Amino acid sequence: MNILPLETTLFSYRHLLAADDIQSQVEGFSVGRESGMGLEFYLKNVAAEDEKDGSARTYLVYDKFSLQVVSYFTLRTGLFTVQIAADYFYTVPSIELSNFAVNARYRQSHPDIDAIGSTVFSEFILPIVDFARDYVGIQALYIYVLPEPSLIAYYETLGFHRLEGDEEEFVHSHVKPKYDEGCIFMYQML
Repeated sequence: MNILPLETTLFSYRHLLAADDIQSQVEGFSVGRESGMGLEFYLKNVAAEDEKDGSARTYLVYDKFSLQVVSYFTLRTGLFTVQIAADYFYTVPSIELSNFAVNARYRQSHPDIDAIGSTVFSEFILPIVDFARDYVGIQALYIYVLPEPSLIAYYETLGFHRLEGDEEEFVHSHVKPKYDEGCIFMYQML
């Protein structure tokens, strides 16, 4: 049985609505690049409402010493469907990693700290997903990645894979949310 809460020697996390003053906590968060502005907008303008209506859970990862927000991620239940044959489909019960970003300001002020994203992924995201698997059927974790080769390659280092051409197109045309328009579906089996 997995145990929560989680922390590392440097980082801890908090559920967004458990933060003392949400607005001041997220105000200084920056993705640092134009292509990721939707991630910043979500955290600052949408995440709290999604929390309140139960459609998603957002977590803030903190530096335990400076208390600065290091990263954030959002999880929600989901599924994806793969076509096995012309008239046969298989639905994969999953968790969607619907948002995941590192605070560029934190990264700039702490250039000596390496692998922030992969640390957050392995030490916080995967254990929460594994914890949920102890109680609910979950076979995969998936994400919609901006169509940038460097981001796709990065998520491959975290264990995510793309589907083959027709399979990817099938998922994109059947279950991809409108807000992920243009993004690439990637998944990993658990």
